[in-house]
This record gives sequence, structure tokens and C-alpha cells, in this order.
Amino acid sequence: MISGFATSDGTRKFAQNSGVNQANFNEFQNLLLSNVGIGTYLGDPDTRTDQLVTNAVIQSILLGVNVVDTAINYRAQKAERSIGKALLELIEEQKISRDQIFLSSKSGYVTNDADVNLGFWEYVKEEYSKKGVIKEGDVTSGYHCMTQTYLSDQLDRSLKNLEIECLDLLYLHNAVEGQINDVSKDQFLENLKSVFELYEQKRDEGKIKFYGMATWECFRVPNDNPQYLSLEDTVNMARKIGGENHGFRFIQLPYNMHYDQALLAKYQSVENQKASILESALKLKIGVFTSVPFMQGRLLAPGVMPDFHDLKPSIRALQFIRSSPGVLAPLIGQKSLEHVSENLDIMKIPPMNDDEFLTLLKQLTS
Repeated sequence: MISGFATSDGTRKFAQNSGVNQANFNEFQNLLLSNVGIGTYLGDPDTRTDQLVTNAVIQSILLGVNVVDTAINYRAQKAERSIGKALLELIEEQKISRDQIFLSSKSGYVTNDADVNLGFWEYVKEEYSKKGVIKEGDVTSGYHCMTQTYLSDQLDRSLKNLEIECLDLLYLHNAVEGQINDVSKDQFLENLKSVFELYEQKRDEGKIKFYGMATWECFRVPNDNPQYLSLEDTVNMARKIGGENHGFRFIQLPYNMHYDQALLAKYQSVENQKASILESALKLKIGVFTSVPFMQGRLLAPGVMPDFHDLKPSIRALQFIRSSPGVLAPLIGQKSLEHVSENLDIMKIPPMNDDEFLTLLKQLTS
């Protein structure tokens, strides 16, 4: 098991040695994090994809990316194992050290294990039900479970898969979206409180450094939507549980030129002032990572995105997202080395400054 976690000194050393424009690192929680990260969501749970993901993670890190994102259910636990293999290889070759890389994973969905020759529900019965990890009524119709027993089990499996002792960031995965059809909002908030109590305990145990919520709808919809969640209330919940030094410091949500609600929709409120989720996150000192930068490639089709700065479509998409105030980094799902190289050309140029971004935004919304 690889010991350690991302540190201020380690991430600074990574940035200095990366060979990329230093404007492409954001400082947050005393860490220097690349303003583009690699995601590992898509792909078949097979050996060929394992190697593609491992190679893509290695290549991304060597090209200046020190933010790596995954989830235990991605490719039925094989995404995490592919990342673990990549880290071991880079560390053994002394190309990186553990303290230079910021690793995040997620749990909440019920998952099987593609390396175990059991069907999905057979695996759930053998690994979870018979061992008391899940009991009747724990799993919602959305295949979601957020009990302390289940999430604790999943964290231990993630650490083993990644071959690490400590995870930099653990997200609760699509909790509102996976639960709200089956539980009341009051009950959900009680369940969320229980999760935050568990995560603060895991911080004390040295298994995670920070925790957060990876979401789809809840921070991008108006407050009359059943899936709505107030970021300010969530931060206050974490503060009551963990004090001022609580570990709830990050969220993840979809954001791109098509899914622009995070930037433009003022559905949140901070200190009784309406705000977008990105504005709220800035005021509340919450770091935001974003998903689906290309919408699985649909945004890259000719004529879909407006042209600006004479950039190719993938770079345009990433430049818009990572230049948005409040965004730490878009997470790119990439497997082929050709795509890694093409996408990470973005690291050769700086993000837009606030004035440039505002000018572009006016152009796009006029």
C-alpha cells in the first residue's frame, strides 16, 4: 500500500517540475492542483480497457496533470485498480511521489466487482447481504446506499483497489439523485448528517483528507425542485459536525457550454443573496470540479460550439470551463494516448483572465 497523501510541498514540487505553464495550477486548501484533471468513468470492464486507462493516467500525469478522479463503481471497481497500477509504476520509476498527486473517488452506488466471476445480484448477496454490510431497506430504487456500514466498507475497498493508505478526497456519489425518490427530504438530511459524521471519523483515522458531494442535479435546480440542495446549509451541517476545520471542502457537478446552469442560474442563496452555485462555492470556500466537459464528445461535433481564439473544439471546451470563476478543474475522460495528447495541449496555454472570460461570456450570451 502506498503511504501518504497530497501535500503543499509535494504539489508545489509537481507544478515546478511539470514543464507546463504555471498559470495552469490553482491553489486551494494549500495544495497546487492542475486546472485540468483526468476522469475514469467510461469503458468496458475488461483487461484491454484496464491497460488503456493505466496508460492514459500515466501519460496525463507526465503531461502536467496531478488531479485524478474515479469512483468505486466505475467499470465495476476496475477503474480504481487501473489508477493504482499507474501510480505504482510512476512511483517505482521515481517519476512522481504520492504527495504530488490529488486522488479522488466516490461511493454510494451499489457495485459489483468485474474481477469476481459472479453476477451483479449474486455478488451483492455474497459480499454485502450475507456479511451484514447491507440489510433489507438500505438500498433505494436507484441502486443507492448511504448507510455508514456500507460506505465504510466501500472506502476500505477503494483504498485496496487504489493501493493507497489515504484518499485525498472521498465524494458521496449522487446522493440526492439516488435517494430522493424513496425518502423524504427531512430523512435524507438526517442520512446526510450521518454520512458526514462517518467521514469526519475517517479523517481522524487517516483514511481520507477531505470529503465532498459528487452531484448531477441538486446544485443546479431551483429550490422548489425535490432534488434541490442548499450548499450553504450543507456547509453549515459539516461545520456543526466537524467544527471550523471540517473536511467538507469540494463538490463535483456537470458544467460545460451546454450545461451552463452552474454559471448562469442563480438558484442558490448565500447570506440571503441569490447566487449561482459557482458564486456560492467561491463565497463558501468550496472547491468545484466539473464533469462531462465534452458531453461524451457531442460538443466536439462541427458547428456545435461557437468559435473563439482560433482554438480547436476540445481546447475551446476546456478553456471555457477552467476559466470560469469558481472552477478548479474540468475532469476529462480520456483513454487513448492520442486523445490525451490532443486534450492536454490545453496545458501549453494559460486560462483566460477574468476580463477575457467576461468578454467571451457576453459574446456567447448576446
